[in-house]
Amino acid sequence: MPATPSLPDALDRLLVAADTAMRTVFAPHRASRPCPKPASEALPLDDAARREAAALMRVNHVGEVCAQALYAAQSITARKPEIRAQMEHAAREETDHLAWCEERLQELGGRTSLLNPLWYAGAFGIGLIAGRAGDRWSLGFVVETERQVEQHLDSHLERLPAGDLASRAIVRQMRDDEAGHAMAAERAGGAPLPNPVRWMMQAAAKVMTTTAHRI
Repeated sequence: MPATPSLPDALDRLLVAADTAMRTVFAPHRASRPCPKPASEALPLDDAARREAAALMRVNHVGEVCAQALYAAQSITARKPEIRAQMEHAAREETDHLAWCEERLQELGGRTSLLNPLWYAGAFGIGLIAGRAGDRWSLGFVVETERQVEQHLDSHLERLPAGDLASRAIVRQMRDDEAGHAMAAERAGGAPLPNPVRWMMQAAAKVMTTTAHRI
């Protein structure tokens, strides 16, 4: 069984986690990959379509804020170095998503959620619980989370205005990345979560998405 981290190592991880929280919630983000672009030129959006697209992309942005918190917490609680590295790699891809959503929100004249500090804190706490349960359960939590996010993004592809090709291109790439994170966690030994846990996760996600659509 891996040794318990020394006090200096634990403090270093907590400082990194605090820095990640501040940068995620309050700083602009820069993607390591180019923002996905539609194959054809986007169509003009009327005011109602622009507002709806911005609301949906705000929800997606909140999802990425939560993803940063979850992966940060699960990274610092991971027992095995290879699991920690896997969490950190996924978090870097989620940072791309965060930057793409921010960029698209600006283009739509929208804003990020006013409750982002609350979303981050709540997700970080959940990530700590998952991580403390052990690597298999933590990986299983990643599998279930990413599969639920994949379904959520599919629903947004149905709800986004037909002419909003730019948002659709971003959401499609995000969905593909989330599916990849789920498969990687499953291959690494993620344990299937009990149904009650899955249902609680779905309920929490519903509260978040409904609220973030407006606030």
